[in-house]
Amino acid sequence: MKKIETNLNDCYILEPTQFGDARGYYSPVYIDSELAELGFQGIKQVSRSKSSKGILRGMHFQRGDFAQAKIVEVMYGSVIDVVVDMRPESPSYRQWTSALLTPDNNRQLYIPRGFAHGFLSLEEDTIFQYFVDNTYAPDQEDGIAWDDPDVEIDWQTIFREYNIDKPMLSEKDQHRHTLTEYEKGMGS
Repeated sequence: MKKIETNLNDCYILEPTQFGDARGYYSPVYIDSELAELGFQGIKQVSRSKSSKGILRGMHFQRGDFAQAKIVEVMYGSVIDVVVDMRPESPSYRQWTSALLTPDNNRQLYIPRGFAHGFLSLEEDTIFQYFVDNTYAPDQEDGIAWDDPDVEIDWQTIFREYNIDKPMLSEKDQHRHTLTEYEKGMGS
């Protein structure tokens, strides 16, 4: 597995090794020993979502003991995956990065605990898969505003580049607090 550093501390783009020939390919997408070196504590849950073009999911995380590290990938379609480092002690605190994930580019994103995570679906019927190291706890779910002015994710450039007029968000994601408000105790 190839590990590509991002501008965020401890967050990596992963490219699983592919072995292929005229029949297709074989690729081990999860090797416990390699991912443990990144701090991933093993799979506790695997989840999938299906999204239409223009759906923006995020920016989500779980709090405290229920925080999750994730390895995410696209099974069908494509997304721009975006993460924000919310760890005050980190050198990349309040910074963000993004990665294009498609089945063809064979990329995954490793997202450590303490990060907010979201993605924009670029195609109809996009299937997104999550490997997480802690189970989902609905009462510990939280998020920050997708368009948080304190973080300054450049969504407008992303929307233009991928021909998205206006993203579609869940009711909950339309009303999230900024990172600053969350840190002052105003989160969910």
